[in-house]
Amino acid sequence: MIANTCNHYCFLNCCSVHSSGSSATKLGFSSFNSFNCGLNCSARSDFLKPVKAVESSRTSHIEANITHADDVSGGNLDKRCGNGMAENVVWHKCSVQKIDRQELLQQKGCVIWITGLSGSGKSTLACALARGLHMRGKLTYILDGDNVRHGLNKDLTFKADDRVENIRRIGEVAKLFADAGVISIASLISPYRKDRDACRALLQEGDFIEVFMDIPLQVCEARDSKGLYKLARAGKIKGFTGIDDPYEPPLKSEIVLQQKEEICPSPSDMADVVISYLERKGYLQA
Repeated sequence: MIANTCNHYCFLNCCSVHSSGSSATKLGFSSFNSFNCGLNCSARSDFLKPVKAVESSRTSHIEANITHADDVSGGNLDKRCGNGMAENVVWHKCSVQKIDRQELLQQKGCVIWITGLSGSGKSTLACALARGLHMRGKLTYILDGDNVRHGLNKDLTFKADDRVENIRRIGEVAKLFADAGVISIASLISPYRKDRDACRALLQEGDFIEVFMDIPLQVCEARDSKGLYKLARAGKIKGFTGIDDPYEPPLKSEIVLQQKEEICPSPSDMADVVISYLERKGYLQA
């Protein structure tokens, strides 16, 4: 036990943590060096017990003031539910809820999911929509498929499993933005219905607004602003949506944007269609 002549502040200040081979303060296997306060810090005190912390595949030990260490150490931390989540992970509620954030922003959080072939104008629409809403004093954020791969999803390839994970991550982030009261605009090909439907299922009824850019393949390929169709036709890109990988068009999109008589509407006109929908559904007010 700690000597009565030394208070807790002295205990904290006199103990420097040294990891093996380094003098830097770190979390890991640690030892306490004694200090001239009369406290024998090199010996473990009775109430300090090791707590086993499990994070992914890494296991470390930390020192903590735990009365019942058996409750939080050992195998029970590694039990998993069917969805892969640890059984003892519990959602922590906060008194500030989505409705409070929406009241602050004077808008309702939702996800506008823009899907379509490469070159259909998804990113262009997303930017026009964000600008139109910004001019109305509404807060938005764009989750562009290419942009997200520069950071959050830079570890993912374009293989089937990684494409599924790419959509899942963006769906989860879009959900967080919507919960914050922000109008989240996701702009990405997202070719498979099951993946888009899985993202829809994350949100409350009506808060997932699917916008289908129904632009013919030949029009998208003629645009080919990134040169990807040319590479795909030459066989230099495999699994390219619309060429050698399918695109499954939505069956029940909230909004479908099409070109009429070979004339594609302007980005601002398309944005106005989406904004009108948001106004009718009450998303532009708290």
